[in-house]
Amino acid sequence: AARLLQDAGTDLVNVSDSAMARVRMGAMAVAFGIQHDLDLECLVHFTTRDRNLMALESELLGAHALGVRNILALTGDPPRIGDYPAATGVWDVDSIGLVEILSRLNRGEDAAGTPVGAAAGFIIACALDPTAADAATEWDRLERKIEAGAHLIMTQPLYDVAQVEAMDREARRRFGPRGFPLPVLLGVLPLQTTRHAEFLHNEVPGITIPDATRAAMRAAGERGAEVGLELTLDLLEQVDHLAAGTYVMPSFGRYEQAAELVRRLRSRHPIDA
Repeated sequence: AARLLQDAGTDLVNVSDSAMARVRMGAMAVAFGIQHDLDLECLVHFTTRDRNLMALESELLGAHALGVRNILALTGDPPRIGDYPAATGVWDVDSIGLVEILSRLNRGEDAAGTPVGAAAGFIIACALDPTAADAATEWDRLERKIEAGAHLIMTQPLYDVAQVEAMDREARRRFGPRGFPLPVLLGVLPLQTTRHAEFLHNEVPGITIPDATRAAMRAAGERGAEVGLELTLDLLEQVDHLAAGTYVMPSFGRYEQAAELVRRLRSRHPIDA
């Protein structure tokens, strides 16, 4: 999958960390393997759900030594929604605390203030769900992530211009007329079918698909995957001035659709894609 995306023109690939609390291969090991075998840069989703404070720092130091330097700091989905509902979440810190840990490592010290030998060089990403039900808390937490030292923002999937423009208005209200103080990667997850759209909208935390988009997928019929691509491309064309780049999420292993999206973006914007 990584090779397919690389050939399509992807700049880097994301590696999730047992998303939806479903056990998958360790994200750090996957990222190292991809970077080692393909020379393709990775960004690792790293949650505080499964590791205590010592384990967080230990794994981050090991990843840095192996060249894995891009980290998306996440709290992580609770075990109760996944395959092991009786498992215990750790959460010594949340995503804000993880950003602080990464920032301190970049200053050459651990969470206790002990020198670690040299300053690390992590790129620290943080998440934003612009359609969160509790919008005030979500944006308050974003401000704290920025204050803690985040370098860039990655959004949950968005599906229409109104969602993106509402996000931009809130950023301007919070941070001033220039909007976000950090680069933003706009999250997109191309839809496959009307069933896929309804599942994401109703069952997956952090994803809100507008009525018009779901109606378009219902009308698409057997052309669902193509219409999903067209909707995503149209959105990115209209809001490209509001984001520094895009973060493409393949659904259920549909890497070919994600690769096709990247190819089409490259063909439209061969220089600055």
